[in-house]
Amino acid sequence: MKKNFSHLDAAGAAHMVNVGAKPDQRRRAVATGRLTCQAGTIRALKQRALPKGDVLTVAQVAGIQAVKRTADLIPLCHPLMLSQIEVTFRVRRTAIEIVCQVETTGPTGVEMEALTGVSVAALTLYDMCKAVDKTMSIEGVRVLEKVKE
Repeated sequence: MKKNFSHLDAAGAAHMVNVGAKPDQRRRAVATGRLTCQAGTIRALKQRALPKGDVLTVAQVAGIQAVKRTADLIPLCHPLMLSQIEVTFRVRRTAIEIVCQVETTGPTGVEMEALTGVSVAALTLYDMCKAVDKTMSIEGVRVLEKVKE
């Protein structure tokens, strides 16, 4: 079974896909990932005792900003007019779960934007907690849902 990659032309060179003829549709994507860490790091986070302050708020803003800049970060992504971005966290005993939901109405989907939001939020959490926890890891970044209506 041969799979054609939409970002490669007939000669195998990379190119941006032409979405000009595609109809506008309401599109939504949800991505997730997690930062695993020590229980003590979570306790410090909950007590707002980490050296860099309110890490969840900073990571949320970073994730939102990253979603809006996806086309600047990933070369063949289209710049999109986004209608909604939501970055949320669920704090567990030894992990912070991150969810990013993105919506638009247009000719192309927003899964890359959702993945970028999760990734940058996770990197921001890592950066803000690294002084107190050298064991952290970013795991499981993936698309949970992609909807086109």
